[in-house]
Amino acid sequence: MERIGIVGAGAAAAAATERLERTATETEITVLEKSRGLCGRAATRRRDDVVYDYGANYVTSDDERVVDLLTETVDADGLVDIADPVWTFDRDGDVSPGDDRHGHKWTYRQGLTQIAKRLFDRTDATIHRETRIETLHRTAEGEGGVWHLEDTDGTRWGPFETLLLNPPAPQTAELLRSADWDADERDSLAEAVEGVPYRTVWTGVFHYPFELDRPYYALVNTDKDHEIGWIGREECKPGHVPDGESLLIVQANHEWSVDRYDEPPAANGERLAALTADLLDDRRLRDPDWTDHQGWRYALPEAGVPEAPLQRARAAGLYCLGDWVAGEARLHAALRNGIETAEQISNA
Repeated sequence: MERIGIVGAGAAAAAATERLERTATETEITVLEKSRGLCGRAATRRRDDVVYDYGANYVTSDDERVVDLLTETVDADGLVDIADPVWTFDRDGDVSPGDDRHGHKWTYRQGLTQIAKRLFDRTDATIHRETRIETLHRTAEGEGGVWHLEDTDGTRWGPFETLLLNPPAPQTAELLRSADWDADERDSLAEAVEGVPYRTVWTGVFHYPFELDRPYYALVNTDKDHEIGWIGREECKPGHVPDGESLLIVQANHEWSVDRYDEPPAANGERLAALTADLLDDRRLRDPDWTDHQGWRYALPEAGVPEAPLQRARAAGLYCLGDWVAGEARLHAALRNGIETAEQISNA
């Protein structure tokens, strides 16, 4: 029985867990997640009859293995496609049709968190939520070594022959730097992981008791020089917003988000709603009837990790996984990386 510990219950971890239980010989998998939810930045909330994805917006069909995972492996009931297109705008707020995004834009009627929930439901993995891992320990046992984990409450987890780290790169680097693991592999991997650059995103959620008439699902800023980076209309997702209502997911750009990350959310929301109203040329959008928000300090990785330090760490049973390992800030990239990581473990 191979004992596997996983820190973080994001999309990559969910895909890896499902694939490991299907392909590896006997495994016992323990997942330790710091929050109450699953699927990391593919996050969903609900209010009254409204469902909204406030992190990742959808998952694309850009990878055949991910398509198979979502349409064949897990239950596809409630999987919906966003039919409306994505348009673009520039620093001056000029909107143009089309941004060359082809293929499916999938979510679920119940929201994107269904991806992790459905993948984990196919496994016998034990998931412990609200468990923040603070320290990694590498100790000698048997022919090689094993991993133990210690959380912020002092509880010790393990032993694990194999350990997977799924938090964003900066948080993974912190775990590696503080690890009780006296090996050159630790420092080289920590240095490589620390080198992954991220974009920060502050997200405003704005609900309106009226319909918006627009020919697109979303707008994306192509030159990254507008205060807003993305506006998505959740009413374009089947099952998310009742008829006669609108819900906008508005993501500020990196510079705006960093500058105002710790400011009062109400003030940030008011500023972002005003920018949205100006961009869409509709003064009504300054006054949503209810709002929500989320700051994503480590939202979008802009590069990956060199293969050499990752490979050296695998020899000690340590694997990193996530969109930041893949070097692509897309949900399908995280899922693909989870599948590939599981195969590396099974073939080790």
